[in-house]
Amino acid sequence: MANKHGDFVWYELLTPDADAAQRFYGEVVGWQIARGDLSGLDYRVLSAQAAESDASHQIGGIMPLTPAMIDGGARAIWLGYIEVDDVDQAVTRLQNAGGRVLMTAADLPGVGRIALVADPQGALFYLMHSLDAQDSLAFAHDLPRPGHCAWNELTTPDAKASLAFYNAQFGWVKDGQMDQGPNGTYEFLRHGYGLGALNPSPDAAPAQWTYYFRVADFDTAVERIGAGGGQIGMGPVTIPDGDRILHAVDPQGARFALIG
Repeated sequence: MANKHGDFVWYELLTPDADAAQRFYGEVVGWQIARGDLSGLDYRVLSAQAAESDASHQIGGIMPLTPAMIDGGARAIWLGYIEVDDVDQAVTRLQNAGGRVLMTAADLPGVGRIALVADPQGALFYLMHSLDAQDSLAFAHDLPRPGHCAWNELTTPDAKASLAFYNAQFGWVKDGQMDQGPNGTYEFLRHGYGLGALNPSPDAAPAQWTYYFRVADFDTAVERIGAGGGQIGMGPVTIPDGDRILHAVDPQGARFALIG
């Protein structure tokens, strides 16, 4: 079954040191990482095997930031790719709704068409129309799959505006909420399945997506974050379904989350 408009289909780390990032995430998450063929670019493809009976799934990539990108203000960051029916039409709708375009729509031979954009509150993501008709398992909404993304969380200073924006762009809907006391209301998102959530920002900082990658051995992953030079910012904590989560920053400064 092919991915539909509004599905997360890929996750990409932009980083100033791809070699160091490859070592770090290979140890922490357990990804198999190999050089990919992307128009001559240095691109590392992340693959995960969810179970012994499962084939290996490509879930994302690592791309080094160039000196020109860094001089222009780019920083280490995880970005998600959202499938759309037509990238150019999606760009126009996004701009009309107050979003911004950071990289104009371009074709990637053999891959598809993409554009790097930001929502009205500043959260960055890619729009993508894939050439491959296969259903991406980068976001594992069907069952727990180690090495795959398990949750997409948007921290935003304006949850009401963010919900309206993403509903209009991709058809996402609110599916319940959880009271966090002084930390505000955590609002769940659905797209035919549990997609993620909106989390209120404690200050007026720009919105940002955080992606939760599932690990097979949570305690070992915690140890390897510290051993590899990363820092844990929140957690570990146990969530209502019994899983544990944490937020962390890798050695190059990219924010990510783990669940297990």
